[in-house]
Amino acid sequence: MKSMTKADIVERIAYATGMTKVETDAVVDGFLKTVGEALADGERIELRDFGVFAVKKRRPRAARNPRTGEPVELDERFVPTFKVSRKLRARVDANLKSGKGKNGVLKSARKAAPALA
Repeated sequence: MKSMTKADIVERIAYATGMTKVETDAVVDGFLKTVGEALADGERIELRDFGVFAVKKRRPRAARNPRTGEPVELDERFVPTFKVSRKLRARVDANLKSGKGKNGVLKSARKAAPALA
């Protein structure tokens, strides 16, 4: 399975909206910066039919250094999390089970189509 990069996202959005890649890159950067800042402030971000970004508190705990086996105490920490929506989970499951991938196009048909198909 190929990973999608930020450049791929910018290209798809620019193609779909008619915006230039420079404009689209600025919008994507702004979105990512806003999400990052909100999470750093402890805010919860809810995107309907997509999912929820949140910050979870992890309790301090005892761990072990894998190299030496020596016990190590880990401090309390906060980690960003993402919980996918039921609707997106069902869509991903249905597409992948049916052999569809990008934008609902059958994998066999996509081979002959352009990269954005």
